[in-house]
Amino acid sequence: MDVFADLGRPLRARDLCQALDLPIAKKNTENIRAKLKRLVNQGILVETEPGMFAQPRSQPNC
Repeated sequence: MDVFADLGRPLRARDLCQALDLPIAKKNTENIRAKLKRLVNQGILVETEPGMFAQPRSQPNC
């Protein structure tokens, strides 16, 4: 979650692998993608477009 906060932009699974110093291998990117999809289902992340994941923007309280 820190990577999303630090970069402040949507990330692909591959980008997250690089940020976490994981080898860019199909196994790693597929595992990260599956975890990101679970976080989307839990409402922790949003998928802004297919394959792009980001933290939801907080709505300002008026």
